[in-house]
Amino acid sequence: MGDELIVTGKPAASLAEIRNLMAELPGPDLAAGSACATREAVLTKPPGALGRLEELSQWLCVWQGRHPPQIDRPRVAVFAGNHGVAARGVSAYPAEVTKQMVANFIAGGAAINQLCIAADAELRVYEMDLDSPTADFSQGSALSEEDCVKAFAFGMMAVEPGLDLLCLGEMGIANTTSAAALCCGLYGGGAAEWVGPGTGVVGAALDNKIAVVDQAMALHRPAFDDPFEVMRRVGGRELAAIAGAVIAARMAHVPVLLDGFACTAAAAVLERARPQALDHCLVAHCSAEPGHRRLLERLGRTPLLDFGMRLGEASGAALAISLLRSAIACHNGMASFAEAGVSGKVE
Repeated sequence: MGDELIVTGKPAASLAEIRNLMAELPGPDLAAGSACATREAVLTKPPGALGRLEELSQWLCVWQGRHPPQIDRPRVAVFAGNHGVAARGVSAYPAEVTKQMVANFIAGGAAINQLCIAADAELRVYEMDLDSPTADFSQGSALSEEDCVKAFAFGMMAVEPGLDLLCLGEMGIANTTSAAALCCGLYGGGAAEWVGPGTGVVGAALDNKIAVVDQAMALHRPAFDDPFEVMRRVGGRELAAIAGAVIAARMAHVPVLLDGFACTAAAAVLERARPQALDHCLVAHCSAEPGHRRLLERLGRTPLLDFGMRLGEASGAALAISLLRSAIACHNGMASFAEAGVSGKVE
């Protein structure tokens, strides 16, 4: 992370700037959506016969702000950060794995590299001060306000001109612990409702993970009237960066695919701050992490895929790019009834 990260042209200083941005989020392009619906109605198929593929075309149009929809330059952005709470034994892997996996991404050896190649998508990996983990949020706030806002701003910089789809994901040992704590802070309930095995903790180790999150809730819950304060106190740099990227994508009319539990929990902070803040986002898949399904129910979201995946690193989001491209191919390439000489529906 650089020395000076920018929000709206000024040095980022407080969460008030993020809250102000939330009030300025643009809405959908209804004209583009209308053009999409008009074409969809005359294609050579019964109305609604392509199911959610038709919905995907519509969604892309209204959030890209154009018709026809297209995906020429998708970016997969993976944010990597380390969590101080990892020292409490909440993960099956040591914290140094975060840095080692980033090296694996750069070398091209991870699952996300292969999925990006298959999807013809650009992969960007963003390291978030890996040598300086956040503070242990069971003992105090994970981030200072300044560091939290810098992480938001860092994520915003992942959205550059020319992108037409942004796929978001993360890498960070103990980030499912942070995600569970975020969900507890945003939606209530006990830690046992949100905490899952993550990298594979079971038995006494899982009990410990639950206890750590319960301890954090007892410490921080009185301050959880503000979703951004939830992020600051129990989130992480990579999770705040994901939320920042979601905001920037909305401002730039770039649709977003969210990955699994940690990624969706980070974005949920924005939805709690302003309803409909995630309308330009789809959840690419339902993670096998049990808290993700519960979170999707709270958000009222149906994922595009449910493959039992729990890898993170934007793997589910990258996999879903092909669904969007299939929707575009059908919408843009199919003939109309008149073009094909096919009789339409009998009235």
